[in-house]
Amino acid sequence: MTVIVLSSCPVGLRGFLSRWLMEISAGVFVGVVSARIRDEIWDEVRVLCKDGRAILVHSARNEQRMKVRVHRHPWLVKDFDGISLMSRPRSQEVKADSESNGTESTKSIRAAEPSGLRPGWSNMSKFRHRKR
Repeated sequence: MTVIVLSSCPVGLRGFLSRWLMEISAGVFVGVVSARIRDEIWDEVRVLCKDGRAILVHSARNEQRMKVRVHRHPWLVKDFDGISLMSRPRSQEVKADSESNGTESTKSIRAAEPSGLRPGWSNMSKFRHRKR
């Protein structure tokens, strides 16, 4: 099973994907294709996507039974002890030109916390700190 989700992509890309996959919702394509065809489709998506974003999820032989690839998306795929997790950035991201394992590498620029606490503290802790 292959799922491709597009955001802010040209209409021509949607037409290209509708040749092999079924569009079940706006920008969401689902289908069953071979690994070779899936990789060729993903290469074309990355080229035709331009300023848009794309996510590919396909079945794989691993613990999760799936693999995720992203293109120009702020959420990144991180490997954690053999399990793929989606990393949601907390701060502004700067895209790098290099790509590794189908995901774009990024450099984080951490914004300073206004309360002086390091990132990761709950909102309740921040409120208590401000009251003191």
